[in-house]
Amino acid sequence: MSRIWVGIDSGKGHHHGLALDMDGKTLLSRRVANDEPELLKLIGDVLDLADGRHVTWAIDMTGGEPALMLALLVNHGQEALYIPGRLVNRASDGYRGEGRTDARDAYVIADQARMRRDLRPIRPGDEATIELKLLTGRRADLVEDRTRSVNRLRGTLLSMFPALERALDVTNTGPLKLLTGYQTPAAIRRTGTARLAKWPANHTVRNARALAEAAVEAAVEAAGRQHTAVPGEKTIAKLVHTLAGEVMALNEQISETDKPSTSRAIRTSDARRAFSVRGRRVRSFVARVVGRGSVATPADGPSGQSPICGKRETILLPLRATRTSS
Repeated sequence: MSRIWVGIDSGKGHHHGLALDMDGKTLLSRRVANDEPELLKLIGDVLDLADGRHVTWAIDMTGGEPALMLALLVNHGQEALYIPGRLVNRASDGYRGEGRTDARDAYVIADQARMRRDLRPIRPGDEATIELKLLTGRRADLVEDRTRSVNRLRGTLLSMFPALERALDVTNTGPLKLLTGYQTPAAIRRTGTARLAKWPANHTVRNARALAEAAVEAAVEAAGRQHTAVPGEKTIAKLVHTLAGEVMALNEQISETDKPSTSRAIRTSDARRAFSVRGRRVRSFVARVVGRGSVATPADGPSGQSPICGKRETILLPLRATRTSS
């Protein structure tokens, strides 16, 4: 059966599409804006060019920049294959010509799709699975941001008040709330234990009494051991105040992401188990319990072998395969 292969080299503002026939002859090569009218015109022109022949599209990404293109292809009932970017990079060495251009990459993508039989198809995925995958990715990003902010906070506090940095656990709300009000040894000594103990309670911190007993006593003891102000203390204190607020805001965002009401996907028992896991293993845990290996990522090998379950998989997209009326 006669076929046409179309390679799409993805870009932020533009994509490059290139169509090949069965003999590897270029039928169409075009740079198009990442906008629906231009992408629809490309799809329409390729289908007109095919004149009834089967069209297979290949693309080097499964989300982000080409998400609109992929949605349009699925909505128009087009077959789409995923070819990993690193595979394209390796294959490019075997083609004539020097330098990297979008047109050359699109040609490599189309030609590899024409010759290979181990590329994975891209299909619309289950909404609950997609929601969970997106939310776990978002949570991982927030956790990384919080880790960076906590490290900056510790380093900044250490440069001004080493004893307080050792005494407080700046990942908990109580010590963080305390740092939004008092940062320097002199301010803590001047305020005193009694007034400091009221600070968390007056600012709606959960378990305020326990937090006050732990964080405040540690802060007062630390302040009693340092009576010297370091150069730039006022500026450092302002930075500590700001960073403590940033960590608290990130804690709230992570807690909001963990709530079952955030997504219908998290209402399933397996999804709730996934979101109860903390640390770097959350992604692999989600892949095991949701869809039992149906969640494929661009990090998988070009042959579709998953590093988690070792099964050939189909890439899932956060969109519905509904045909648009012509």
